[in-house]
Amino acid sequence: MDKLGYPELVFLLAGLRWTILLTAISFLGGGIFGLVVALARTSAYGWLRMLSAAYIALFQGTPLLMQLFVIYYGVSLLQFNVDAWVAVAAAYTAHASAFLGEIWRGSIQALPKGQREAADALGLHYVSRMKDVLLPQALRISLPATIGFSVQLLKGTSLAAIVGFVELSRAGQIVSNQIFEPLLVFGLVGAMYFVVCWPLSIYGSHLERRLAAGSR
Repeated sequence: MDKLGYPELVFLLAGLRWTILLTAISFLGGGIFGLVVALARTSAYGWLRMLSAAYIALFQGTPLLMQLFVIYYGVSLLQFNVDAWVAVAAAYTAHASAFLGEIWRGSIQALPKGQREAADALGLHYVSRMKDVLLPQALRISLPATIGFSVQLLKGTSLAAIVGFVELSRAGQIVSNQIFEPLLVFGLVGAMYFVVCWPLSIYGSHLERRLAAGSR
């Protein structure tokens, strides 16, 4: 029976690296598409609001595990040979865009109506009104919730193992099967998740307190 040694630790760290990379790509891609979703949800056009609402309902109302299956195996049924990394990144990006879009939609609509009215009174066109007046304030309000979602997204990457993507949890399972010490291995895996997630959670709480103090 093997013991937990240097090669196993390197393998777990490689899994952690892929977990962080997948989270970063999904969050960045989800942020870009999420902004589009948020703008569509607050659009003056009813069909855009309905379309974006349906998109959010689809990804918020179905399990992430099912979304991974559908995107990974569904693309294969269309005769496209998709690497697990590409399929997983696409699934998590779509998942993140729906949640971030709804978070930012709420922040935009939470702004006082006077902000929009003042921008209209200055004659600002839509792009300038959103870019220079509304979005900076809305994104500031949404920072705690956005950071909180990033923590959930990072922990949710453990589901990617179901389609063969070797992230931290899957790496832990492989090492555990080799050395037959699941408690030790998954205790170490949990500690790695904690080391990455805890600072983000603390930072989110700190921002929430600062914003609450600033609004008094």
